Amino acid sequence: MTTKTNAGNFFEDFKVGQVLEHATPRTVTEGDRALYGALYPTRFAVPSSAEFAASVGLSPAPVEELIAFHIAFGKTVPDVSLNAVANLGYAECRFHRPVVPGDTLRTSSEVIGLKQNSNGRTGVVYVRSTATNQRGEVALDWARWVMVHKRDAEAPAPETVVPELAPAVDAADLIVPEGLDFTSYDFAAAGETHRFDDYEVGETIDHVDGVTLTDPEHMLATRLWQNTAKVHFSTEARPDGTRLVYGGHVISMARALSFNGLANAQLIAAINAGAHTAPAFAGDTIYAWSEVLDKAETPAPGVGALRLRLVATKGRDETTTLRGEDGKYAPGVLLDLDYWAFVPR
Repeated sequence: MTTKTNAGNFFEDFKVGQVLEHATPRTVTEGDRALYGALYPTRFAVPSSAEFAASVGLSPAPVEELIAFHIAFGKTVPDVSLNAVANLGYAECRFHRPVVPGDTLRTSSEVIGLKQNSNGRTGVVYVRSTATNQRGEVALDWARWVMVHKRDAEAPAPETVVPELAPAVDAADLIVPEGLDFTSYDFAAAGETHRFDDYEVGETIDHVDGVTLTDPEHMLATRLWQNTAKVHFSTEARPDGTRLVYGGHVISMARALSFNGLANAQLIAAINAGAHTAPAFAGDTIYAWSEVLDKAETPAPGVGALRLRLVATKGRDETTTLRGEDGKYAPGVLLDLDYWAFVPR
């Protein structure tokens, strides 16, 4: 039987240097902002209030950076991770400019590394993806690596190429949105009084609240970003019959929970590194805590940058334990995300 359907790429289909132009450009709308707020308990003032955004030099009001990330990421799935076991991590992600309703994003990816796993049935594919808007301007770019099934376990292993990725985006390379000015920042409207100088490197913040994941919500979110990975929707895609929650859903949930204690971390500037350290499923209750890793000044008036580690856990973890004595992630840790955010001084 002939077919015109897309079965997706398997590990042996990828070649280092290969460039993939992903289908279906996606226009961002106010509906994305509204649905994002319905899915996640987000309350950050800049994407919530057009008036607040204008008061800090951003008009029209941008959507949350993670909306742009999820949309751009979703474009890559049919070509990169349709046959994935799991997405493993991120690095070198920079947000080049705010994304506003009306912007149309399209994404391309370059294969920058390949490594077959010892079991011979899967391999890790490394890609660098770039999302551009309708003017051809870069909105964001990032590297990620994903474990992908092989079509044929007997297919020969490719030469191993593991790219060197920076452990963090240098503070000097952060891109401050044009016009951003926090000198007249309205702390009452934002919901907290904590400024850049109120945070100390090494400080940890318990974000207190928890949210229980459900199948309808995580599948709705994943469809919203046009992410077609089978493991998120089909009970037949995994041996245990469970639907794996899209890692980005956990990221957005943890970021929204971080409002309590980091309400003034208004804009994500970069994602330095990210690891989905354990799978998440419907029924899991997500909590989050943060650690301040670094601080940096920026040239923008009244604007500083905090480097933050955001950790999502399954169930309550009041000890803010990331790793055990063996160096492995502690039980219950679902996400370890290292990012820069712009905050008022």
